[in-house]
Amino acid sequence: MQLSSVPLSLLPLLAAQCLCSLADGPHPRRHDYCVLGAGPAGLQMGHFLQETGRDYVILERNHEPGSFFAIYPRHGRLISINKLFTGRHNPEFNLRHDWNSLLGAVRGRGQPRAPLFSRVSSALYPPAHSLRRYLSLFAQELRLRVRYGVDVAGVSQGTSQGNGEKECDRFDQSQSYTLTDQEGLNYTCRVLLVASGLWEPQQVRFPGWEAVEGYESLPRDGSGFQGQAVLILGKGNSAFETAAALLPHTARIALYSPRPVRLAWQTHYVGDLRAVNTELLDTYQLKSLDGLVDGSVEQLALVRDARGRLHVTLAELLRLHGNDSAATRAAHHHDNFSLRRPFDRVVRCLGFRFNSSIFHRSGSLMLPATELLHHHNTLHRPESLLQYYSCAPPVAVLWL
Repeated sequence: MQLSSVPLSLLPLLAAQCLCSLADGPHPRRHDYCVLGAGPAGLQMGHFLQETGRDYVILERNHEPGSFFAIYPRHGRLISINKLFTGRHNPEFNLRHDWNSLLGAVRGRGQPRAPLFSRVSSALYPPAHSLRRYLSLFAQELRLRVRYGVDVAGVSQGTSQGNGEKECDRFDQSQSYTLTDQEGLNYTCRVLLVASGLWEPQQVRFPGWEAVEGYESLPRDGSGFQGQAVLILGKGNSAFETAAALLPHTARIALYSPRPVRLAWQTHYVGDLRAVNTELLDTYQLKSLDGLVDGSVEQLALVRDARGRLHVTLAELLRLHGNDSAATRAAHHHDNFSLRRPFDRVVRCLGFRFNSSIFHRSGSLMLPATELLHHHNTLHRPESLLQYYSCAPPVAVLWL
């Protein structure tokens, strides 16, 4: 085909296709490393792989990095500290107090090669959309190899047709993985790094669970809860974040879970309840109608009365006495003021779990967590991390 016969309007599209073909090479969907997910963990691993000259691709189902943070936290505020000033000039020390920036090689006069989070937000507890913007900057400025719009529907195990050269003998390097996307296209790799994070909401089923609303679908505006009594299942950050957003609108709130509240300033674990979300502890301790209740979620039952209100009882009582009797007996078993009166709505805030549905059940594909723990001393440097994964079973699960 001669260029003179091509309409001028199609020349840009033709040029783009040529450039893509040249960039992809002869096997555009065959790589040594495939990284699933372009969130913080996926982009961080992509940076390490690129720094060490590895053949890799990051596959992301959505059309931008960090898409999890387009939905969560539901009320838009992160709990990761963005400390701009430390009184020090050491970039490594400052990065220790910057909980949002990804790691990048420090070069030259101590200037980081990777962008810092301070470019997108100065807030101590920044909004979630600023993290999405930062991750986009990180991916663009470091020219990471991310393919967007690739939704991997299945992962199966096969045999690699590699060049026969092994980096180590600890594991069989002939094994490979085939990733099939929503269009039926296959991607093959020797090492699969799953960085999709924990994104599937935890759910517990009990009698009446159909009446429970999920954290993932809560409206960001709490005005729809005006004057209502709300029971929240859970006592973690998502539960207290939800309670804080609803407090100005509700008549009363009770939080219910098996264990007492674990405060981050006591446990020194950043995933436990953070002070930024603890408004309800004030209203609870100062006797302002709100409550905290310890009890097994699995043993609960919800009974809706004729007015549409939800009574909290036990599944065992429901089984023995039926709906009407169980609703009146709930107060006798749960000797707690917070549960004596019915609720208008019940909200589930039980956290998230890993979704392994894309993995075919032909065998165990996951790198055991104990394997990572045994080698934690080798993971503090990027080159050690990559060397470890090169010699490990071909699948590892990462999250940040």
